[in-house]
Amino acid sequence: MELFKRIFLLVLIVCSTASAFGQGRYKPKNLGSFDKKKYHFGFLLGFNSADMIIDRKASFEDQDSLLSVNTNNQPGFNLGIIGSLNLNKNISVRFIPTLSFEDRALTYVFLGESRPFPEADSTVTFEKRIESTYIDFPINFKFRTDRLGNFAAYAVAGCRYRIDMQSEKDVKNEIADEILVKTERNDFSVEFGGGFDFFLPYFKFGIEFKMATGVRNLLVPEDTQFSNPIDSMRSRTFLLTLTFEG
Repeated sequence: MELFKRIFLLVLIVCSTASAFGQGRYKPKNLGSFDKKKYHFGFLLGFNSADMIIDRKASFEDQDSLLSVNTNNQPGFNLGIIGSLNLNKNISVRFIPTLSFEDRALTYVFLGESRPFPEADSTVTFEKRIESTYIDFPINFKFRTDRLGNFAAYAVAGCRYRIDMQSEKDVKNEIADEILVKTERNDFSVEFGGGFDFFLPYFKFGIEFKMATGVRNLLVPEDTQFSNPIDSMRSRTFLLTLTFEG
């Protein structure tokens, strides 16, 4: 997550510098007819940082030994295609089918019995990884400012339906040391964010930051020490995306 924050900070500095430079001197407009197109296409390359929003059960008889359960952000990447329908020069509807590779890590800390001194408390830590390969189907509304030379800022909001092609929902948990925390195959989330467009001579380059939060409980309930203490588990993803549109 720290690396993700540094990348985003660097992007903000670059965008601010480009904007200030664009205001300081006049430049002819690139892609002058871009806003007149009814629709256009492109592709994206993205980086993501994914984790889970976890709600523990308020009371559970086997929770005495569970001290904590936390989720850690893990890096991933995205590849997608952009289809944009322009309602006018400032508002567009975007359909962005995307292949997303995401990885989450759940860390459990249990109270253990210390040996050879049972009266002394010790802790046992387990890490359970949830690796997913999603096919995403997002629909976003994009609200863009008027162009300032070859620069514009925008906000996006929308939703996405996704299918986890790597879901281990149907895998049997037979070996204790390899117990999985299973998640549902289908998810639905809402997303919002913003970014900057740079109109270059031959294509439009964009930098976008977005957060997506799942609304569905993804946990597949099972009678294991890792699933039982959890009441709900929802997805959360931070995305930094580079777009290329013509």
